[in-house]
Amino acid sequence: MADRVRLAIVVAEFNYDVTYLMLQKALEHARFLGAEVTYVAKVPGTYDMPVIVDELLRRDDVDAVAAIGAVIQGETKHDEVVAHQAARKLMDLSVEHRKPVGMGIIGPGANRVQALERAEEYARRAVEAAVKLARRLELLRGSKYTGTTVFIE
Repeated sequence: MADRVRLAIVVAEFNYDVTYLMLQKALEHARFLGAEVTYVAKVPGTYDMPVIVDELLRRDDVDAVAAIGAVIQGETKHDEVVAHQAARKLMDLSVEHRKPVGMGIIGPGANRVQALERAEEYARRAVEAAVKLARRLELLRGSKYTGTTVFIE
């Protein structure tokens, strides 16, 4: 991997007025951090992310994935089910593949105005977490305890 993290971004099309803005901010922040965006994959919704994230994490040209979505609160608890299940599965995939998945999913419980207010912050955080973790994993994998504390930062 060297210092250049190869990042894939998975973005939900559902609530695309929010997620399109998030994608633009994610791409901008990846460039700022010196990451190379190797793939941008659109999925119908946040619930649909895990299958594409799983496929991307299997690839040698992907060191980390940023998951971008917005789960807007409706009149039922559907937003909670979608957001919680997607988050749990994305975390499981990260551990299974031993590659970071940055979580940039707004919700549950957010309305459209709140989602738009949080779009940039969540997108940047997802990219930053994925890139930092990929770099720190590489450092950890290349380190060895020799009697003094090893700091991975």
